[in-house]
Amino acid sequence: MWREAVLAVAVRACLALAVVLPLSLRPSLAAPRTAVATTDFLDSIGVVTTFPDRGQPLARTVEMVRYCGFRWVRAGIEGVSDDGPTTMQTFLDLHRETGVRLAWGLVSGGTDVTKLVDTGRVLARAGALLAFEGNNEPNNWGVTYQGETGGGRAPSWMAVARLQRDLYQAVKSDPVLARYPVWSISEPGAQRDDVGLQYLAIPPGAQTLMPDGTKYADAANVHNYIYHPHSRYPADNKTWDAADPTAASRVDGLFGNFGITWARRFRGYTQQQLDTLPRVTTETGARIEGPVTEELQGLHLVNMYLAQFRRGYAYTSVYLLRDRTDEDGNQTFGFFKSDYSPRRAAIYLHNLTTVLADDGTLAKPGEFDVTIPDQPRTVHDLLLQHSDGTFQLIVWGERLRGQDRVTIHLGVTPASVRLYDPTIGVDPVQTLSNTGALELTLSDHPIVIAISPGRP
Repeated sequence: MWREAVLAVAVRACLALAVVLPLSLRPSLAAPRTAVATTDFLDSIGVVTTFPDRGQPLARTVEMVRYCGFRWVRAGIEGVSDDGPTTMQTFLDLHRETGVRLAWGLVSGGTDVTKLVDTGRVLARAGALLAFEGNNEPNNWGVTYQGETGGGRAPSWMAVARLQRDLYQAVKSDPVLARYPVWSISEPGAQRDDVGLQYLAIPPGAQTLMPDGTKYADAANVHNYIYHPHSRYPADNKTWDAADPTAASRVDGLFGNFGITWARRFRGYTQQQLDTLPRVTTETGARIEGPVTEELQGLHLVNMYLAQFRRGYAYTSVYLLRDRTDEDGNQTFGFFKSDYSPRRAAIYLHNLTTVLADDGTLAKPGEFDVTIPDQPRTVHDLLLQHSDGTFQLIVWGERLRGQDRVTIHLGVTPASVRLYDPTIGVDPVQTLSNTGALELTLSDHPIVIAISPGRP
């Protein structure tokens, strides 16, 4: 059924066409760039999903995760019990059947650090643990910790801060878990008093309510949904701008949570520090409504993983795997409809992860000479290297309308060049040889250029 769905959307109005430039017209513009291992990008691709306690059978979850090629899933202790229907075995089975690892969190309003650590140990021993995560959006779901209420509508976030501090200490003092990263709470920018949650570790002289040196996390965690009250409508570079680590981002991004907090303007990291701050996204996405069609959502979500990774996010989890059926207000976010049929987002991501598929390891990615002169602001690129040595240059456009024509210069003439369009399928749309440069027409989606090193 899903294969038929791929074929049903295989025809697009704008197919990127590579034009091989004659040798005499190929200027020596290419410059060496160090690639990133393809597996590192694939490992960044995650999703938020529901489980049997919310009416989604594990077998169907396994099918959907496999189809899209997700490498990790955001989960946690909420809804987990010894009697089920969601148990620890649910997550162990999900890992065994798909290979995904779990970001394991307190979720919304959770405070049971002991349970989080104990269950995290079970996942770690099975090779299923990716990281620990602090509270989900405590501005929306407050906590009561050790008799103190914080976040939500409470005037103070001190309880949230102490809970996150204790979570970090519990993980790092555990001999099994100490090597796993701890991700921060989401939405620290909503703090109502300055307890320092805009820092991973409170630096000297920060003058926060919690003491200098308090350690909260190893990576900053944001929920940078691309549609936001300050960015309501479709536009060029929608996902690229949402991943922007600077104050220029108009969504709920890195700067507004860890630079200068969006609610009370508490100071955190400088822009120079933010540029290299370890960061992840545990929720982002796009809901189908109004001008956001199923097609546009599909393009957004595929571009989103690329933009996030290219702009420094080690892991990105999109909300949601499948439309929820047990609550109002969260429909049409899914890669899959409530009847488990794939939306275009699922099909396009399936095609991308299939083209890039790599289960090998690459100890040290190499360099490749490639340049895109006069690169338009709506054109972005990511250079990967497969474990078999093939370079995979992904070039994508984020134009709402129109096209960009670019020339890609290669410093060497590779044995072959194969072009793939994930919005069409998993087979090459063009194969070239004796090619030192090529021209592409780009619009709103990625093109994968697989470059086999060496001459024919």
